Amino acid sequence: MMGEDDRARGAEGTPAAAAEEVARAAAQAFGLSPARPDGRPSAAAQRLHTDPDTVERDLVKLVLTIVELLRQLMERTAIHRVDQGDLSEPQEERIGMTLMILHERMTELCDRYDLTMDDLNLDLGPLGSLLPHNGA
Repeated sequence: MMGEDDRARGAEGTPAAAAEEVARAAAQAFGLSPARPDGRPSAAAQRLHTDPDTVERDLVKLVLTIVELLRQLMERTAIHRVDQGDLSEPQEERIGMTLMILHERMTELCDRYDLTMDDLNLDLGPLGSLLPHNGA
C-alpha cells in the first residue's frame, strides 16, 4: 500500500523531485515565469504596474470593496426579510438606521481616499461586474 511519504516523492522517487514537479505545475497553471538572469522584470511583471506610493490606497480600495459587497448583501437580506414579514417594526427601524449609517461611513471613507463607489466595482470579465451599478 502506498503511504503518504511515497505519494509525496512523486514519479522520480525523491521529495525534491516531487516539489519540483508541483512547482512546474503551479507555474504553468498560474502563468508564472522564472526570474530572468539579467534581473529585468518579465513582460507579465511589467503589466502589473506595482507602485509603492499607491499601496495604502489600493489596500483601502480592496477593503472598501469587500465592505460594500457585504453591505449590499445585508441590505438585500433585510429587504427580503421585511417583505416576508420576519421582522418587527423596531427591528426594521434598527436595520434601516444601521444600513444608512454604514452607507454614510462608506461615502466618507471613499471621499477621504478620493474614491468613488464605481472605483470599488471589480470587473469579473465574462461574469460582469462584482457590484450592481448605482447600488441597484
